[in-house]
Amino acid sequence: MTGSIMRGIGSFYTVLCDEDGQEYTLRAQKKLRRQHMTPMVGDRVRFTPGQGEDNGWLEEILPRRSEMLRPSVANVDMLMLVVASVPQPDMLLCDKLILRAERGGMTPAICVNKIDLGGELAQQIRAEYAGTSLRVFSVSALTGEGVDTLREAMQGKVTCLAGQSAVGKSSLLNALFGLELETGGLSRKTERGRHTTRRSEMMAIDGMFVLDTPGFSLLEIEDGVDPQDFAQFYPEYNELAGGCRFQPCLHDREPGCAVHAAVDAGQLSRIRWERYRMMLGEVRENWKGRYV
Repeated sequence: MTGSIMRGIGSFYTVLCDEDGQEYTLRAQKKLRRQHMTPMVGDRVRFTPGQGEDNGWLEEILPRRSEMLRPSVANVDMLMLVVASVPQPDMLLCDKLILRAERGGMTPAICVNKIDLGGELAQQIRAEYAGTSLRVFSVSALTGEGVDTLREAMQGKVTCLAGQSAVGKSSLLNALFGLELETGGLSRKTERGRHTTRRSEMMAIDGMFVLDTPGFSLLEIEDGVDPQDFAQFYPEYNELAGGCRFQPCLHDREPGCAVHAAVDAGQLSRIRWERYRMMLGEVRENWKGRYV
């Protein structure tokens, strides 16, 4: 039988079966470990159901059309990065997730939640990503504003929600689909999020597959990115690259850089360029140590 992994706890996986719409609890066969294949939430799999009280066996992971190691998900169409004015958004974390999404074959988007507290953050983010195809949604899980537009964009897709703790991912799912997921908020002592989503989990709702993932605040850039290829993930920089004095240009501090000139002229976001340079520094360090 075939199906999709909805969640995994320890060595057990829950799979939603295509044929009968039932969920089955399975254990992965040892051959998958020998093949260096680790099941992920969202994986399409072949399996044999168990008999009676015996668990079945997950036998094969079908080819993935997209994948990401953190959060650990597969076959996602759209990675929805959820941010809010409270807690303070970490846009460097967003840029790293956007990079992972694009490298992994997913379409990134940003959802600005809690706009009932003010719309300035959404305006700022739209300005920073001007010149890209990144969609920015403005939503309030509390009042319902923007929820219908977001739901329409998710229709027929596999969407993964990701971001910091306490930005309201679970509250957003409750508002979108009338669920009653546990929600947390901010710790009064640390003003950091309390984790309510403890593991990645996929839900099948109204013709959509939606993944909720645990919040996190630290993320390193993946290895294997060539510094000379890094700018290709910035479409607004690619449009200007032909005007740079040196080819290829990393758009860092090279003289005659068209991107730097556009930043100085206010045509491109300086804060996004500064984050680009920080990430480029990490990419360079990773590239230097790739054979160590």
